[in-house]
Amino acid sequence: MTNSLRQLKTPLLILFCCLLGFVAGTGNVSAEGATDSYNYSYWGDAVAAPAAYAATELLTGPDLGTKPFKEPSDMHVTGANYVYVLDSGNNRIVVLDDEFKLVSTVESFTREGQPDGFLNPQGIFVSDDGDVLVADTGHQRVVHLDSDFRLVKIIDSPDSELLKDSFKFEPVRVVMDQAKRIYVMAGGVFDGFMEFNADGHFTSFIGANRVHIDPVEYFWKQISTKAQRSQMVVFTPTEFTNLDIDPEGFIYATNGDQWGDNIKKLNARGSDILRRTGYSDPQGDILYISSEGPSKLTDIDVTDSEIYSVLDSKRGRVFTYNGDGHLMYVFGGLGNQLGQFHTPAALDRIGEDFLVLDKALGEITVFRTTEYGRTLNEAVKSYYRGEEETAFKLFNRTIAMNANLEFAYAGIGKALLRQGDYKDAMKHFNRSLDQKNYSKAFLLYRKEVMREHFPVIMTMLFLVGIGIFAATRLRKVKGRRKGASA
Repeated sequence: MTNSLRQLKTPLLILFCCLLGFVAGTGNVSAEGATDSYNYSYWGDAVAAPAAYAATELLTGPDLGTKPFKEPSDMHVTGANYVYVLDSGNNRIVVLDDEFKLVSTVESFTREGQPDGFLNPQGIFVSDDGDVLVADTGHQRVVHLDSDFRLVKIIDSPDSELLKDSFKFEPVRVVMDQAKRIYVMAGGVFDGFMEFNADGHFTSFIGANRVHIDPVEYFWKQISTKAQRSQMVVFTPTEFTNLDIDPEGFIYATNGDQWGDNIKKLNARGSDILRRTGYSDPQGDILYISSEGPSKLTDIDVTDSEIYSVLDSKRGRVFTYNGDGHLMYVFGGLGNQLGQFHTPAALDRIGEDFLVLDKALGEITVFRTTEYGRTLNEAVKSYYRGEEETAFKLFNRTIAMNANLEFAYAGIGKALLRQGDYKDAMKHFNRSLDQKNYSKAFLLYRKEVMREHFPVIMTMLFLVGIGIFAATRLRKVKGRRKGASA
């Protein structure tokens, strides 16, 4: 009997380990190479999640009634949901309505009575008033047109003491704020974005990235000769890769920073005020094969309620974050199926849906929200607007569809905190591992308990005090009596 048990021991252990591995594997997914939706847990693990968006259709030039797109590089969706596509290879702008019907194509404009056009333009922005700004890269200028595509002004290479004599103006992306200030991302510029006033005059740089120094490289520079140092890497700030601007004038930007701050929110002074209170800093994928490196973020889109999305051109994925920096959902990928890309170049929202522009294939992929995506979007927006009861209901619906979305429990906790239900808020903050808000809820709950039971507590303390006083007096009386009798 003993020998039989020993013979069964090893197979049973192997089976037990296999079962453990299966159970553990069902809760996690690999971010690398994944095409299904996923999210990251508090511990940095990639966990399965329902799809927030699903690709529904492809838009090409012939589908829209025009010639094929040729290396389109950028697009912009207006508040009225008109889509402006910058067809760079054909040097034109293609305008679509909210149903993706062709409205017009713009290949030229009139300048001083003569026709003028674009040359390999790379960036486009349309203001709420309909002003169209084009980063006309090949002509080394920014073209400002009105809503009827009539020329307002041309911004050529500026003349400033802040610029070197060898400076070459190559605008790549452009945005404009409510005060008509224009911000330009120019190629080869490491000092930040170039700011131009409403008249088109260059004023300053804004938001330069910090210089990161490799300690090993720095050490070798210190012990090298002058000739050797001239051959080494020069420490310069990281270049920006794209930008967008919200209605309040804050600039959201992406850059090639490998140190974790590759997404920034810049105020008027150029200071980064992006909140990074999520489980990890907003940066795209946090799990990846070391040989491939981190995400390469090449576009950013900001919508209302401080929700913003970034495009990872390296793996073809779109990452969306709330204002606190919590990852909401991921979709996309590289490949040949619907919903995957070859060379993703730009993204934008049209209502609740997404458009992703593929430069190599010359097509636009339309992503529609699923029930899960709509519920999560509205939950975050409701909380941002201060609608606690609505946010509470929507976050509960969200976790019913995705129990792995840990920050949703924090959203419920925050809604309960605003409603004054501190005890239940503590439970949800504990579930989401939100220590900061748990401590806040605990302190408020303790004050509430103390305030509610204060009369009882004080009465008990008073009675205890009287009891101690009476016992002390009685002990003294007994002591005197014993002394007198002795």
